Amino acid sequence: MARRAPSGEVRIVRILLDTNVILDVLLDRTPWVHDASAIWQRCDDGHAIGHMAASVLTDIYYIARRLTDRSKAVQAIQLCLQTFTICPIDRLVAETALHYSGLDFEDNILIACASLYQLDAIITRNPTDFESSSVPIYSPANWLAHSPISSPDEPRSR
Repeated sequence: MARRAPSGEVRIVRILLDTNVILDVLLDRTPWVHDASAIWQRCDDGHAIGHMAASVLTDIYYIARRLTDRSKAVQAIQLCLQTFTICPIDRLVAETALHYSGLDFEDNILIACASLYQLDAIITRNPTDFESSSVPIYSPANWLAHSPISSPDEPRSR
């Protein structure tokens, strides 16, 4: 999904993926894996630049390790590192997150990352958890519907 910059040039959209969207692909979670895989594929193909907060890596490792084994958890982390730009969590991100009205600090961290790193959107299955965000929030299906790239050959799982 490309956007036109004020100068008229076309640039690739930069999106932050919530933990649940990434896990939908890594753990092949039905029924969400189709849309999540399509988004992931667009990042792989260079149609979008996917970002994830550094804190999401520990969540993914913990959940993947608990549901599978250490080897698969490490593979999941390696795949994320190959695919996504990692947004660091530093003091500024944490302090910014404290000022958001959302009740979940983890979600506020994601909002702070998207805002401070000037990303174009946050993709999540829980849009109501991000109501305090100034960055546009999309469900995976909604983001795909707004994306100009559409193909019946998009992957169904990863």
